[in-house]
Amino acid sequence: MQVLAFLKRVFTTLFAFCILVSACSSDKVNESPQPHEEDNPEVTGDVTIYVTTANLSHDLAKQAVDFSTSSNMSPTTITLNPSQRYQTMDGFGAAVTGSSSYNLMQMTAEDRAKFLKETFSEADGYGHSYIRIAIGCSDFSLSEYSLCDNPGIENFALQSEERDYVIPVLKEILAINPSIKIIGSPWTPPRWMKVNNLVDRQPHNSWTSGHLNPAYYQDYGLYFVKWIQALQAEGIPIYAVTPQNEPLNRGNSASLFMGWQEQQTFIKEALGPQLQAAGLGTKIYVFDHNYNYDNMADQVDYPIKIYQDDVAASFVAGAAYHNYGGNRQELLDIHQQRPDKELIFTETSIGTWNDGQNLPSRLMDDMEEVALGTVNNWCKAVIVWNLMLDSERGPNRDGGCQTCFGAVDINKNDYKTIRRNSHYYIISHLSAVVKPGATRIGTSGYSAAGVTHAAFENLDGSYAVVLLNNTNETRRITFADGTNHFRYEIPAKSVVSYRWN
Repeated sequence: MQVLAFLKRVFTTLFAFCILVSACSSDKVNESPQPHEEDNPEVTGDVTIYVTTANLSHDLAKQAVDFSTSSNMSPTTITLNPSQRYQTMDGFGAAVTGSSSYNLMQMTAEDRAKFLKETFSEADGYGHSYIRIAIGCSDFSLSEYSLCDNPGIENFALQSEERDYVIPVLKEILAINPSIKIIGSPWTPPRWMKVNNLVDRQPHNSWTSGHLNPAYYQDYGLYFVKWIQALQAEGIPIYAVTPQNEPLNRGNSASLFMGWQEQQTFIKEALGPQLQAAGLGTKIYVFDHNYNYDNMADQVDYPIKIYQDDVAASFVAGAAYHNYGGNRQELLDIHQQRPDKELIFTETSIGTWNDGQNLPSRLMDDMEEVALGTVNNWCKAVIVWNLMLDSERGPNRDGGCQTCFGAVDINKNDYKTIRRNSHYYIISHLSAVVKPGATRIGTSGYSAAGVTHAAFENLDGSYAVVLLNNTNETRRITFADGTNHFRYEIPAKSVVSYRWN
């Protein structure tokens, strides 16, 4: 009996041990490889650092290091040169479309507040600082509409998409970050303002294509004024506008063709004077389309041609670009022709066509092309397309992009589970360390294929560097500012942002 009792105890112990091992193995399998910002412990040090690796072993991980106390003899030193100064930065962000706003409003108030705080808060988040919104509908709206569908500018009014979704979201964002900049762009004017061409001027009763009837230039200028004033009345300031989203694209679900001659005249005779007469300091950026001008020979250098009229140019702050065609070197060409005019980057998309949810490749490409590529070619702002789409890439419109992903995608089954895509990471890496009013500055020293960076001096005197290591090797780089220096081991295939005083 004693033997049986002993064997029973051994069996019980072994059984318990197996259960424990099984539980441990199960926990290990379910461990998340994607820590989020709230999981990061508080860190302190002379240099604040954010790290994202393409495999998400680091997911916007917040770290810190101290300045080195030893002499710097490292051959891999990047030295900042604050006397070499380029453009002043306005900010970084995404588009808060009707679709993005709708998805955000499906979240619980608590979950939405948490996401918006993480995204926009300067103190407790990544400090996104610029937003693009549509004036009326876009291809990511719940319906096709303008703000004056009944003929007569006296019928102007904000619609349900603004009142129920966009404005409430903007108010929540402004409560978190009151200094956020907002730029507005129309996809189409009211249909009653459209004609089929500028010769026959027959009515063009369609959301898609058409031209703005010159007979309604003044009414359409007033349309912009009324929109700005209506949002101001809601406590939402508008920093800038573009006269037309993608003016060379006739095929979008809501669109208008507006060649450079038309845009020049509209700005000179209506939009500029109307904004001025209303006492509005809202900036005007022209073009808002692709680097290659959609391969239309007569539209090449679209902004430069508008600037050639001194009156029109006097109303214009600069030009906005997208990257759906051509090369970012066009930015440098336009800057060299008119260095007195600003450049901003206002739209890029990820989707099924460019493997948009493949973070290992998209993070590297988008950081090089969109983030650092535009900033290092004189852009003051970088704005990506939809802030948030759902897991079915919507809501969207027929004729618009039905294959796009958002900067983040939210699960349509629960409106809670969020997937962060490459565009969220690239904007967050910039905005976390480069603040509005910062100046891009020069650097010297270490360089290598696959390693790209930009350096800045913030208004508070702090320095910032955003660096891409698109190689398969860890890089140990020293950063120096003439007074202090520090070393950091940069993981392979990673983006790292630094800020120090």
